[in-house]
Amino acid sequence: MPKLLILCNESESYRRIIEAENLPDLTWAFAPADDVDIVLGEPSRIKAALDSLPALSWAQSIWAGVEPLLDPASRHNYILTNARGVFGKLMSEYVIGYLLLHERKILKRIEDQKNKRWDDTDTGTLRGKIIGILGIGSIGADVARTAKFFGMTVRGYTWSSENSTDVDEYFHGNNLLEFAKGVDYLVNILPNTKDTRKIINADLLNALPAHALVINVGRGPAVDESALLEALISNRIAGAVLDVYEKEPLPQDHPFWSAPNLHMTFHTAAPSLPEDIAKIFIENYKLLIAGKPLKYQVDFEKGY
Repeated sequence: MPKLLILCNESESYRRIIEAENLPDLTWAFAPADDVDIVLGEPSRIKAALDSLPALSWAQSIWAGVEPLLDPASRHNYILTNARGVFGKLMSEYVIGYLLLHERKILKRIEDQKNKRWDDTDTGTLRGKIIGILGIGSIGADVARTAKFFGMTVRGYTWSSENSTDVDEYFHGNNLLEFAKGVDYLVNILPNTKDTRKIINADLLNALPAHALVINVGRGPAVDESALLEALISNRIAGAVLDVYEKEPLPQDHPFWSAPNLHMTFHTAAPSLPEDIAKIFIENYKLLIAGKPLKYQVDFEKGY
């Protein structure tokens, strides 16, 4: 009978939701053991437990990113599935929230109130602005759909696919700099692969107009941090919003903490909520016992 081990901080919440589903034949483990064949949890904690899970056949990540489990030194003789299809609306809230913060000059309005300063000059609007989205998977498609609701023009950069009808113009391959020209907001949602590392580099930043805002909610390694810091200090771009970083937690001596026109959050843009992720696990478990392929399988070689 399949035995499940949950490795995350919200293990009790996950267990409560999964138990309520009355999944057939599922039994529980509360620590790594030789007979545990299914794990649900954080990739970093799963990786740490791999040596104690010789019978593991399926690992369900509660995150979209699974970088710890892609380590070439780790074993890959099991099915790895990640979380997809549940982060798009959460990520859209985050991205649009910061676009509105910037466009509507919300922080300045708050400061004006504190200083009893009446400033009735117009702010901007998202309508008619160009948003360039790096990565149009399920999350990128949701961001594109929300951007269209606000009347924005949407550019999408992908390797080949053109699945979202909310993207006005697609760019591929060597057209990255052309994609960036004239973009008001550049949003990265790409996974971490050898092809996406430092994709936001000096060349790309120099191709943006000076009023552009850069937002990274994808993976930290996508940004050349030195190039971005230089662009911020020199006012080459208007600002940046970062939720992910090359090294996390961000070291206290990192220059980003005091960089001008930079807003930071801490890998919190789209949290993994048990009520969302448990549904993915439950659906995949039903596929597993039916002998059908699991959804959202990760290719260890491709990294996604």
